[in-house]
Amino acid sequence: MSLVDLVLGKRLRTEHEDRERIGAIGGVGVLGLDALASAAYGPEALLTVLLPIGVAAERYVATLTSWIGVLLVIVFLSYRQTIDAYPGGGGAYTVAKENLGTAASVLAAAALALDYLLNVAVAVSAGIGALVSAVPSLLPFTLPLCLGVLLLLTLLNLRGASSTSAAFLVPTYAFVGGMLALIGVGAARALLHGGHPAPVVPPPAPLPAADGAAVSGWLLARAFASGCTAMTGVEAVSNGVPLFREPSTVRARRTLTAIIAVLLALLFGVAGLCRAYRVTATPPGERGYESVLSQLAGAVVGRGVAYHAIIGVMIAVLSLSANTSFADFPRLCRVLAVDRFLPEAFAHRGRRMAFSHGILVLSALSAVLLVIFGGVTAPLIPLFAIGAFLAFTMSQAGMIEHWRRRLRDAERRERRRARRSLVLNAVGTAATAVTLCVVLASKLTEGAWISVLLVAGMVALMRAVRAHYDAIDRAVALGEADALTFEPPRAPICVVPLRRWDAVALKAVNFARGLTADVVAVQVLAENGAIEDLRGRWPQIAEQPAAAAGAPAPRLVVLTSTYRELFEPLLRFVTALSEEHSERVIAVVVPELVERRWYHYLWRNHTASLLKALLLFRGGPRLVVMSTPSYLDLRRGWIRARRPRAR
Repeated sequence: MSLVDLVLGKRLRTEHEDRERIGAIGGVGVLGLDALASAAYGPEALLTVLLPIGVAAERYVATLTSWIGVLLVIVFLSYRQTIDAYPGGGGAYTVAKENLGTAASVLAAAALALDYLLNVAVAVSAGIGALVSAVPSLLPFTLPLCLGVLLLLTLLNLRGASSTSAAFLVPTYAFVGGMLALIGVGAARALLHGGHPAPVVPPPAPLPAADGAAVSGWLLARAFASGCTAMTGVEAVSNGVPLFREPSTVRARRTLTAIIAVLLALLFGVAGLCRAYRVTATPPGERGYESVLSQLAGAVVGRGVAYHAIIGVMIAVLSLSANTSFADFPRLCRVLAVDRFLPEAFAHRGRRMAFSHGILVLSALSAVLLVIFGGVTAPLIPLFAIGAFLAFTMSQAGMIEHWRRRLRDAERRERRRARRSLVLNAVGTAATAVTLCVVLASKLTEGAWISVLLVAGMVALMRAVRAHYDAIDRAVALGEADALTFEPPRAPICVVPLRRWDAVALKAVNFARGLTADVVAVQVLAENGAIEDLRGRWPQIAEQPAAAAGAPAPRLVVLTSTYRELFEPLLRFVTALSEEHSERVIAVVVPELVERRWYHYLWRNHTASLLKALLLFRGGPRLVVMSTPSYLDLRRGWIRARRPRAR
């Protein structure tokens, strides 16, 4: 087994695509990690904003979480309808494209892409943040640990959806079980002690309220906006419906329902425990930092085996929750590539049925974000919710138009259902739009302006890609009168670049002679005496054998390079020849030596490859570039034809 097969798995045949589909249980692990893990950093983000008011923060946690829960239910009901209406996936992009037009769909796609990108950075940094909370000595290694987790996620996703599902199944359900157990034990102790039990390990004392700090509507709005990061990831299932086995919509709805039910239980449970055990946030990125969940676990079960088990699965799931983006971002890129808003490479699947280009691009961009922000979660939070809530709003606005069309065409019974759905989506659109405005207003000066610029930049990029493809279509389009002509074509002029006369050059010249009688061998002398001048040997090499055979001899042109340039004189010669013979095709036949081992190319100068690239970029409309590869066998000392590998 090769190293690539060992790391990425063996290639899968196209007809085995169904093996890579997942069920509802696996779907929670693949598509639900982001939403479930947000129960860890969502409440913490909320409490971090409330740090200036000190201990008073605990009084507002439950109220703000309730509003977040209401909004979450509205979004959940809307996305259940989206799954049924658009089983092909694509989420907000597909809904907006079908109902709101191209401009809205590109905006939704940019919002989704930003959401997925930031989710990776936030999830990985939150997981490592939990780790350094439990093991403070690891704090200086935060960034390398983040990048290591990112590499692991990249390799796992390149292996395909089934491998990813199996890998994430145990940590996902261990996290859910551990968190529910923690909430259950903590709630039971709180009930037994009148609502305020004594913590086993007291959490850090709340910071004193800052001078002049007061509880204002603006502060609560900012806290609510930060806490809404707990809602990110709920759109993942509607985007990834094609990942599920048939009936895919049924399995997708079950998965979404399970994710939302567990997420609500975790959010309200964490909020209740924070108030009962008087847990508040600690300043992130500073000495003495401890995550909210670490404080809760210590307060409820102490610092023994149970604490380390809970923290262990929490760290694993927080870090791995970025996998939701790895599942959905490449599929979004695939849909955009099909619609020609991204390069076509994003539409092609790799060796394990995964959209490898999307996975690698997501990994690279996330690594850049982690490096810029040093692997710390807090600075990323202001950027985070913009993309998610913009996508929520665009999706639900699109569904309003979807139901309006259905109302015009539906029968009486269907109209009732369509009206109810329309009202639900209208309420959802209003709620998410208002929340988006709150998030923008409250986070704009804290870094949300970066998200606005990124969305605008992505929209511009996608439009530029589409414009480029449209321009290509116009340039290569044929008219009705354009058709194949069957007049005898005029033979081309073949140009064969040579450095020396050897077996590789001989093969190229013989190939060119098979195409045309008009062959020009061109040698560039870039260094005096470094390479033999072929003019002295050319009569013996070409002219005498040609005369004996009664055939035209290839001409030799020797170019002297004053400034030791190899490519420029040859390019000028080909350009001049093309202008002189504007009615004929100029075919450049490049001799090329191909060695057996990849590492042999480390000490080669790659002249042939560079020459072909320059000819392609600087050539004219009547230039043809081809190569004559000769395969080297160093063990036998001769050039042979490559044998095809046995399959």
